[in-house]
This record gives sequence, structure tokens and C-alpha cells, in this order.
Amino acid sequence: MLKGKVAVITGGTRGIGYATVKKYLENGAKVVLFGSREETVAKALKSLKEENARWEVEGDWPILASETDVDAAIQRVKEKFGRIDILVNNAGMSDSTKIENYTDGQFAKVMSLNVNAIFNTIRPVVAIMREQGGGCILNTSSMVSISGQPGGVAYPTSKFAVNGLTLSLARELGPSNIRVNAVAPGITKTDMVAALPDQMIQPMIQAIPLRRIGNPEDIANAFLFLASDMASYVTGEILSVDGAMRA
Repeated sequence: MLKGKVAVITGGTRGIGYATVKKYLENGAKVVLFGSREETVAKALKSLKEENARWEVEGDWPILASETDVDAAIQRVKEKFGRIDILVNNAGMSDSTKIENYTDGQFAKVMSLNVNAIFNTIRPVVAIMREQGGGCILNTSSMVSISGQPGGVAYPTSKFAVNGLTLSLARELGPSNIRVNAVAPGITKTDMVAALPDQMIQPMIQAIPLRRIGNPEDIANAFLFLASDMASYVTGEILSVDGAMRA
């Protein structure tokens, strides 16, 4: 579904990001995954290469909050592959701090990674996509961008911002043949969720109409569809993948 496409995926070393990297490689894409540290990037690349030595996958670890660092990393991808067809902004952090316990720095940290970093990555990629005649930008939102959450207000605030950025850029970049969409996952079996005790997991499951927690591959499948030509007339959408828990 993505044969010959070049993709950049942030937060690609584990969880949803890693599953999306793997899904794209399985479907013929060349992928550059971004991680937070050199050692986590190396570990992810080793695992992928052991699974299939023919996969074209590389890694980088720019500081996503730094405009200059991100721009340099994006230009390295352009120099290596000549183009960037797909950008998946998946890196982010959650938060559960109560409002009275927030510090300015803590709130700003969540916004920096969940919003500013996406802007920093999109801006240089847009220039490349415009030059090549189009592309696809995908952002990771969250079900709490629709419903909110009781505590950790920085997280849903940041995801509301991601939705606004997605919808607005879809309208702005559509004439340049650049599609912009987001995926809003529900509770997903990442390392953090998998480590929770069963007595915490079961009430979550009972609140989900499909009666199961999502797997990273469920979210990766949505990212695959939206990046493919099957979604060539889909832009400005926030696709919920949450088993209807938002309801």
C-alpha cells in the first residue's frame, strides 16, 4: 500500500510509533524513525533489521523542541532519499497532574512536546512536499481531545491543539495536494498500560463497548490507511480508534 514512499515517523522506537514503523515497512515504505535517544533508536533499528534485513529503515534522534535540530534532521532525510511523502507526528507525553499541583514548567513541557514539536517538524516538511507536488501529514491525537479527562489538563489541552492544527492545515495545504489528518487512539496496550494491575485494567475494559483494550497495531492500521492512496480524498479528519470508549 505504500510501495516506494518515504516516511518519517517521530516517537518511532516503541508502542504505537514502533508498530506504525513496522506496518509501513511491511507495506513497502522506506522509513526514518525519530527517537529521543541514540540508544533507543539503535535498539529499535536492530529489532527491525533482525525481523527483515531487506527493510529500508534508518533512524535519527533530533531534539523535537528545537527548530534548528529538527530542520537539520529533516534535511538529512531529504538528502538521503530525495523526498518525504509521509510524516507521522507520533512523539508525545501524557500527564495526570491535578491543576493545583502544576508548575509553569511542567505545563510548558507537555505543550512543547505535544504541540510545538509537531509544528517544528511540519514546517520544513511542508516546503519539501510542496516542491515535490504533494504529501501526507498525520498527527497523533487522543480520545481525550474529544472528551477531556479529570486531571492532567495539559494533555487534553495539547491534543485539542493538535486537532485544531490538523483541521486548519488541511484547509491551508489542500491546494498544494498535501493531506493532513489525525488519529485519536483510545486506551492502547503500550508498555505503560500493560504494566497496570488487572484490577485497574478490568474497569477500563468494561467502559469500552468493544470490551477490549486496543493494540498498537490497531492504531498503526489507521495510520496505514490514512497514508495510503485509499484515503486520497480524506483530509481534515480526526479518526477515533478507541472502541467507542469516547461514547
